[in-house]
Amino acid sequence: MRMGLLVLTVLVVASAVVAVMRRKKPDKDFSELSARVRAWWIMAAVFFGAIAVSNRISLIFFALMSFWAMKEFVTLLKTRPADHHALVLTFLAVPIQYLWIALDPPWYGMFIIFIPVYMLLSLPVRMVLSKETRGFVDSASQIQWGLMIFVFGLSHMAYLLTLPTFGQTNANGRTLVLFLVFVVEMSDVLQYIWGKTLGRHKIIPAVSPNKTWEGFIGGITTAMLLSLAIRFLTPFTIPETLLVSLLITVAGFFGGAVMSAVKRDFGVKDFGSVIPGHGGMLDRVDSLCYAAPLFFHYVRYFHVD
Repeated sequence: MRMGLLVLTVLVVASAVVAVMRRKKPDKDFSELSARVRAWWIMAAVFFGAIAVSNRISLIFFALMSFWAMKEFVTLLKTRPADHHALVLTFLAVPIQYLWIALDPPWYGMFIIFIPVYMLLSLPVRMVLSKETRGFVDSASQIQWGLMIFVFGLSHMAYLLTLPTFGQTNANGRTLVLFLVFVVEMSDVLQYIWGKTLGRHKIIPAVSPNKTWEGFIGGITTAMLLSLAIRFLTPFTIPETLLVSLLITVAGFFGGAVMSAVKRDFGVKDFGSVIPGHGGMLDRVDSLCYAAPLFFHYVRYFHVD
């Protein structure tokens, strides 16, 4: 309940700030910022709806998210006719990856090696059987990279759901998912706001011209401070909360930067149009592709017996 109220408050404040900025500076274009806020109203409603129900329904939600993200990526690839059977195998890997999590108990061993080992070996073999060598390396590397980032990476969020209650706290896997998503995505939004208002010095202009040092530092620092307000969702101490928040927000920044490079390589502005006002699924979960695995393994290593 407290988490829901906090998110609602942040969204209301963000909407109010955008309205004030547009009134104070009518000559400036705040359309992208407005679109981001509208998109997060939608995403927050969908995400909390999925998390509020049973673990099985939540797993299906995350599996669909991975499937859709992978679909958006594959749609942009210049695939060959010889790749079609390998792509079928690729999309079949999505429910199988989430099956390891759905088992009772979850099968961590297969979860952690299925895509990095078995799919890594299987996909090139299936492509070889198509008897087409031209473009083989490009296709094999792109498809496997997509599986690693959009299926394997995002599936760590789903595995968090299976973690037990931590010690004397009320924190569990479900609350940790909420913490992860809130901190990473608030950092993304705040970096944009700080960059728009104070940004002067570009970080990687050739990849993402809108990313500035002012936005990076201001957004991450503000998100770290906000993380203290939801520390009750975690088993972390105050210093550890700040450390973990720093880790996942920096990872999220690089996740967004990598996806910006991918879009520039493909020559597109957005990965899709599934989210009204702000592109595709990948445009909203790009930061989580990098942050989720780091967060999961940190928690599992330091807080799971």
